[in-house]
Formats: sequence, C-alpha cells, structure tokens
Amino acid sequence: MFQGNAHAALISAPGSGQGKSMITAALARLHRNAGRTVRIFKHGPDYLDPMVQEIASGQPVYQLHPWMTGEDECRWRLAKAAQEADVILVEGSMGLFDGSPSSADLAILADLPALPVIDAWGMAQTFGAVAQGLAQYHPELAIHDVIANRVGSPGHGKLLADSMPEGINLLGAVPRHEAMKIPDRHLGLVQASELSGLDTQLDAAAEVLKEAGLDRLPKRVSLEAKAPDPVPQYLDGVRIGIARDDAFAFIYRANLDVLEAMGAELQFFSPLNDTALPHCDALWLPGGYPELHAARFRANQTMRDALAAHHHAGKPILAECGGLMSCVEQLVDGEGVSHVMTGLLPGTAKMAGKLTALGLQSLMTKSGELRGHTYHHSLLETSMTPLARTRKLAGSEAEPIYREGALVASYFHGYFPSAPKLVAELFTGQPIQVM
Repeated sequence: MFQGNAHAALISAPGSGQGKSMITAALARLHRNAGRTVRIFKHGPDYLDPMVQEIASGQPVYQLHPWMTGEDECRWRLAKAAQEADVILVEGSMGLFDGSPSSADLAILADLPALPVIDAWGMAQTFGAVAQGLAQYHPELAIHDVIANRVGSPGHGKLLADSMPEGINLLGAVPRHEAMKIPDRHLGLVQASELSGLDTQLDAAAEVLKEAGLDRLPKRVSLEAKAPDPVPQYLDGVRIGIARDDAFAFIYRANLDVLEAMGAELQFFSPLNDTALPHCDALWLPGGYPELHAARFRANQTMRDALAAHHHAGKPILAECGGLMSCVEQLVDGEGVSHVMTGLLPGTAKMAGKLTALGLQSLMTKSGELRGHTYHHSLLETSMTPLARTRKLAGSEAEPIYREGALVASYFHGYFPSAPKLVAELFTGQPIQVM
C-alpha cells in the first residue's frame, strides 16, 4: 500500500492553446528553485510536453489516463509520488472537460483540485464568468483558484480579480512575457532537446510567476493506492535495441519500465548518428520526426544496412508511427522531397500537410488488449494487406497493423503496461492472435 500527502493540483484550461504547458513548467521550476521536490504527470497520450516538464522539474514524468493507463495505475503513481514529493502537478490535455475520460475525470478520480489557466487576452469581467462556468459545470470537481495568463497590465489584472465570483480566487495574473513562450510544430511543442537555452528560459519564467504571486502552494491532498502486481519475467535475458534521437523520441517512460520489469536488457542507439546496431535480439523503432531528419537517415547507409540485416536475419522489430515511416521504401517530406528509407516494407509515406489521424485506440488479442493512440500527419501508400486493425475508442478510424516476417509495424502507439504478455510476444517474434 502506498500512502502520502503533498500539495497537488491538476492544471488545465478552457481549451488548447491557453498556455497551461508553460505555466506548469514554470510552476515546477519555481518550486524546484525554492528547494522543493516536484513531480509532474501528464494526462493522456503525449510525448512532447513531458520532455519539457522533465527538464523543468528535474524528475521523471509519466502519463496518467483512466482508460489508457488504467484507473488503478493513476492512483498508484500519484500515491507513490506523494511519498517523496512536496508538490505534484498534473498537466491536463485539451480543455478541462474535453474528451472521455477528460482531464476533469482524472481530477475527480484522484480527488485533486483543478487549477484552470485562462487566457485573459481580450477579456475583462467575462473572465469571472468563464471561471464560474468551469467551477460549476461538474459538482464533483473542486476548483478553488484560477490563473490568468497573458495579462496586459496591472490594471488589466485588477479588472480580472474584481470579476471573480464568490468562492473562487485569482491565484495570479501572469503578464505577457517572452519567457512564457515556447515554439511548436505540427505535432505540438518542439522537442526539449532542440531548444537551446531552455533551462535559462525556465528560470526566467519561474521569476515571472513569482512576481505574479504564484509562489503560493496549491492545496495539500492525501493519496492512497495499492501496489500493482509484479509482471512476469516474459523477457528474461532478451536484449532490445531502442532507437532514440531527434528522429525517434516518442517513448513513454512506463514502456521502458515494464520492459525492464519483464527482464529485458535495454540498449539505446541513434539511427541518425550511429553506424552499427547494439548487440541485440530485437529492435524497437518508436515514433518521432523522421520526416525532419530524412536526409540524414538516408545518408547513413551503414545504419540502414544494419537494420536490413537485422530484419533479414528474422529478428523481431516493432516499428511505431515514425518507426513505420522509416521502414518503407520512400518518405516524402513536407517539402515534397522523396527520401530512400530502409525498404523493409513496400510503400511510401507522404507528409499530408494536415492532421490525418487522432484518437485513442487498442489492439485486441488473446494475449491482452494493448491500449494506446494514433496521431500523425502523414499517409501511407502500400500494397500490403494488414494483419489486423486496431479498435478505436474515439477519434480517427482504426489503424492497420502490418507484419512482414518478425517485423510488426503500424501508426498505432502502444502503452506497453496495458498488455505486457502481448508486448513480450512482439519482441520475441511470436504470432499475434487477434480477436
């Protein structure tokens, strides 16, 4: 049993683009700089925000989602964190009540108060009406405070404070400031590894929040949960090579944890920079931005040859989204330039210039239900017949699952702890028994 208490809040917003990611990161850095241990979690499937949040907090960031990760895991991770952290911040996704399960559903499940970040640009007294609407929409959700973001002046901040309804406090009014801006691209924030000066910017952002009065701690909560059952040693002694660099970076920490818990030995390599694979029994090519680095990957002939040799030797490969794109014959980037890929699978991946798939999905098999999501801006043209298709919970149509020898590839991103036995079968080349 895990029991603990910490100052905690779920930071959300009325919708996307209100600035909650940077507010969360700046709050984490503010409390970290004050000598507190801060743990951040992210609601839902997201790879990019956690990269920034890990640098802001100096601690690992895990996903929480009542469906994808499961309710019990949400409670366990939070309770475990409360044993060691002074402050716990959960960054929501989209708007507070958007999706099912929503960020609000997670807050209610974990008994966390929600702390909405509301973009005050162009608003005065209406700010109070938005805050009141969020606070009254669900009777089980606690909202004690809100944060105003992108405030124009002290006078603007006073108007917002005066508009607050009874029972809701304006915790702070964050001014428009360069330190609070972070670049993004088509999949979300730019990867933290690509942002020069991020540490300095986070320190500056923390000072902006401190001057806005946001150095006050959120409400203290008590958290309790049962410890999860240990996973069997399905991968005892199996060596898994994992691609990890700027082109292949979409990796859940929980996925790495469960592979190691099953007995796997993990070895990381860079398809962009390395000329040889690590000594391994199986490969994982996760998602990322292969389209932005296609020329470098194409130029690394020795690595492409090594990947082909691994495949032709009958060794397992799991290729997710960007990993799938690197396994086909051609990748056409956003500028329309075609790049030779590994050619392990027939077909061409083409950037579409718009979002082509988004939603929660799962792969149903006799060895378990692998839950996860799809999110991509490219389309695959191929002659392959899918081995199976995912089932959608919400959003886009089901994603095809392709198999060629021991290579399994799809746009689908899996959350490995949801189906450890199936994941072990993928990395040991066993047949997939689809339901």
